Amino acid sequence: MFYGNFQESFSTFLLLTPILCFAVVAGNPLEGVPRVIGSTGPVRAVPGEDVILPCHLEPVVDVEGLTVEWSKPDLKPDPSDPLNRVEYVHLYRDRKELVDMKMALYFGRTDIFSSELKHGNISLKIMNVTEDDNGRFKCYIPKLQSKVKFAVIQLIVDPNHDKTSITQTPPPGGSQTPGPDDQTLGKGGRSRVATLVSFLMCALAVLGLSMTLLITHLCHKQNEPEPAGIT
Repeated sequence: MFYGNFQESFSTFLLLTPILCFAVVAGNPLEGVPRVIGSTGPVRAVPGEDVILPCHLEPVVDVEGLTVEWSKPDLKPDPSDPLNRVEYVHLYRDRKELVDMKMALYFGRTDIFSSELKHGNISLKIMNVTEDDNGRFKCYIPKLQSKVKFAVIQLIVDPNHDKTSITQTPPPGGSQTPGPDDQTLGKGGRSRVATLVSFLMCALAVLGLSMTLLITHLCHKQNEPEPAGIT
């Protein structure tokens, strides 16, 4: 009776375990879901410099056909505007920049890397920065199929900041905004490693449980009394 129950339970366990492992791996929220990622720290500059505010998608997604909005989230809509609109620092829509909703402060001073959009690079270049540019900038893709559709980057423009100590913002394809050929292990790479580790841990757990069940079965079988002989 015990052997039959053991066989049935063990078979069920072996059947369900791969399904559970697959569910664990497939349920990893970091793998395969595009996320908008900005600079991890503030971007610093002195007045008169050109800066790049790094922002990209991981994993890489072609966003040439999507809307990309750059704005200053701390600005409030003009109370005299009946439509309650907020002007943009840079607005890319229908594969071109729209300037009719652009802040006057940024006319002729911003650009995105159009050739890099297909690689998920939505970084913003601001030319000839001034202290009026200080603050937070938000890069946002409204129709991105993701829960992480935006990132916020802090820009600090300080005339007293030592120019020689400024960390140059990398161009598209650099360490903060990797291009298509970048082999650096970024967050996307770490998510793939995490998935592999999860799968290996699950496989080791299966092996451990299998050995435990097998040893328990053998010990129980050894302790069973010998059947009485027929007289």
